[in-house]
Amino acid sequence: MRPGPPLEGSVRAGGAKNSVLKLLAATLLAEGDHVLRNVPHIADVETMCDLLMSMGVDVRREDDVLHVHRPADIVPEAPYELVERMRASIVVLGPLLAACGRACVSMPGGDDFGSRPVDDHLSGLEALGAGFELSHGIIEGRADVLLGNRVLLEVPSHTATDTVLMAAVLAKGTTVIENAAREPEVADLAGLLIRMGAHIQGAGTSTITIEGVEELIPVDHEVIPDRVEVATFLAAVAIAGGEITVLGARPDHMDMLLAKLGEMGLRTSPTLDGLWAAAPRRLRSADLSTLPYPGIATDYKPLLMSVLAVSDGVGIVTENLYGANRFNYVSELVRMGADIRIQGHHAVVRGVKRLSAAPVKAHDLRAGAGLVLAGLAAEGETVVAEGFHIDRGYDDLAGKLRSLGADVTRER
Repeated sequence: MRPGPPLEGSVRAGGAKNSVLKLLAATLLAEGDHVLRNVPHIADVETMCDLLMSMGVDVRREDDVLHVHRPADIVPEAPYELVERMRASIVVLGPLLAACGRACVSMPGGDDFGSRPVDDHLSGLEALGAGFELSHGIIEGRADVLLGNRVLLEVPSHTATDTVLMAAVLAKGTTVIENAAREPEVADLAGLLIRMGAHIQGAGTSTITIEGVEELIPVDHEVIPDRVEVATFLAAVAIAGGEITVLGARPDHMDMLLAKLGEMGLRTSPTLDGLWAAAPRRLRSADLSTLPYPGIATDYKPLLMSVLAVSDGVGIVTENLYGANRFNYVSELVRMGADIRIQGHHAVVRGVKRLSAAPVKAHDLRAGAGLVLAGLAAEGETVVAEGFHIDRGYDDLAGKLRSLGADVTRER
């Protein structure tokens, strides 16, 4: 990356990574031919497809459409070599137990920014009647029959909500998930399940009620746009200045983020097919805290840290969800001349007018994207190593930024 002129033009956001992975897992619930549209070409989708195929499911891609054939018999096992690539693979546990009565799933891997235990997944499924044995990094689950029950999540975990939701749709009786995650991606999954024949009320709120049904059917479904990818383009124009339109964006999915960026000086307005955004050359600093949806998502934070690094003033960033481990990329921004001090789960960011290019490394997916954005405001050529992390969640990020006028290339 090299700094360039203010950004201009339009760019289209792809389908939501954090939705399509769960939608793919949900295809395990119904025998037959499923169709998922607006599916991004990203590494995590490829991993989930490989995982389904290892179970005997046939997956075929045509451009941004996935055709998924779930046969009558599948192997309810998720092998380590696939599961260790990403944490989201744990969500196959719920549909496998519901559809097959048993599941053998390796403990999940993924980005390295601290512990995100699976206890909430297991306790939620245990409330429905499942039993588990954990040995040598393998979760073995069995459920002769799943029975509806009250499930109270300790925290409103997105993936735990999805796991319990997918199990409950085929459980006998009524399940009520309390303190459920409220993300748009949860509502997208519920929408798919409802079209498959599930009886679900309250998705998108903190209480979801599910009436179990005997069976589900395959359907054709379009994935919602990726709000984190939209946020990435908004952060890019916030750093580089200019005027862009993000096609496909859903402003109603990111109210809190838009309010915070507006406080910093970014102007936005909904369009017929997305979101218009314009920024001066330098924004104002602001304080922000990560919170469960509808608050500022922790996935937005690395992007906003890069914005704050070159904004006017001092901003305090508080990580309330995963603690100080999710600041592990800050040392890379400091190498580029950012003035950031970490104090526990807080970061004090004093904006500088310009960063300096340096060789840096992507520690995880969103941190890597944040470093790419920082390169838009760094004198000289910035090189971000281990770009494969970025490929997990972005379909040609460099190409899309180039279409807006940024000087960014991807070298494999």
